[in-house]
Amino acid sequence: MRAALSGLGSHEKSGLTASASASDTIFAPATAPGRAAIAILRLSGPESARAVSALTRGVPPPRSAWRTRLFDPETGDCLDDGLVLWFPAPHSATGEDVAEFHLHGSRAVLAEVMQVLGRLGLRVAEPGEFSRRAFLNGKLDLLQAEAIADLAAAETEAQRRQALRQLDGELGDLYRGWSQRLTRILAHLEAAIDFPDEDLPPEIESRILGETEGLIAEIERHLADGHRGERLRDGIMVAIIGPPNAGKSSLLNRIARREAAITSPIAGTTRDVVEVAIDLEGYPVILADTAGLRESEDVVEREGLRRALKRAEEAELRLFVFDARCPDQARGAAAWPGPDTILVANKIDLAPAPRDLSNSTLPVSALTGEGIDALLSALGQRVAESYRIEAPVLTRARHRQALEEATLSLRRALGAALPELRAEDLRLALRGLGRITGAVDVEDLLDVIFRDFCIGK
Repeated sequence: MRAALSGLGSHEKSGLTASASASDTIFAPATAPGRAAIAILRLSGPESARAVSALTRGVPPPRSAWRTRLFDPETGDCLDDGLVLWFPAPHSATGEDVAEFHLHGSRAVLAEVMQVLGRLGLRVAEPGEFSRRAFLNGKLDLLQAEAIADLAAAETEAQRRQALRQLDGELGDLYRGWSQRLTRILAHLEAAIDFPDEDLPPEIESRILGETEGLIAEIERHLADGHRGERLRDGIMVAIIGPPNAGKSSLLNRIARREAAITSPIAGTTRDVVEVAIDLEGYPVILADTAGLRESEDVVEREGLRRALKRAEEAELRLFVFDARCPDQARGAAAWPGPDTILVANKIDLAPAPRDLSNSTLPVSALTGEGIDALLSALGQRVAESYRIEAPVLTRARHRQALEEATLSLRRALGAALPELRAEDLRLALRGLGRITGAVDVEDLLDVIFRDFCIGK
């Protein structure tokens, strides 16, 4: 398999706890805790067949659902009547022997079966351990393993699509393609270094430089994505800004459909940033209510103003909210020009026919709800225009850092004084690409990547 993973069988290399081993047979619920119609219990490891046989008095045919009763092998008591599925190695999700018990979803049934498995010498899996074993056994690369975690955590349609695209291997194929091209460039350079007296093509030097420059250009275009994939994964930030008493907090509460922020007629009520996560037409959006934009001698209010301005600068989109009865307040939006700022005239219930509003301003009433649907539609359209992603994109800071380091190595290679130095920089770039998919040097990354997985994944 991967040379860099040759020592991962030990506790130290694998990152598993002292009581855990990569050769153990593990089990864990694959369904959420609580009362349900069905609970799925997953097993993986060399003792899976023995455990299935002990509970069901036999092993079902591979990849078939077998209805049977489960018994306590010590007492002979019937534990449940359910389904057993058997997936012998290597044709399983983890590459090991895998079994699944599909049980009735009561806490009592699940607890009793897990207790029996523990007595048989199996142990409860650690977070991400099933996916980790799949990676170690070559069933997934690191990008696909991360996609499983993203898919399990997806809360919107756009997040689901992005995770599935990565799980399908699109991003891994892109990086592996770059690695193959870089390997070919390095092989040509090594040939020129090792066989200087051979009759090698005279244009090999210019070809190496040209292909390296082309690879740099492709990686830099990939990096210049505005962090769209990462923002889609974590949530697209939309800041609600504007003067005091414009109804920003009321607007947040209306959109969130709950009392997320404190509202009052007293100017300066909002001092800190209040965030609410919503699903906006399939996209994850984090709305941030901020303090009113005005000069103040109050120390706390000045700090609120500083945070509001900072959040407005960092946000992907802004809703600049002002009182419809005071259209001059809209001039405050000039600090954030462009299509990323949407003007919102609030309190139209107090000014039924507001004057002097531009065609781009959206009139709403946070109190009555009038105009809110139009506002959400306009905001959703703006988000979709910016985050409708077709090509594979970066989804994690880890990927971005590795690509940036690879690009720096490639640029150093272009300016290297000696072919040997150029070859070393190309090797460093190749290792940087390999760390993304897990092809090389990943021992220290495994704990970081898998620790946030849910149990049973």
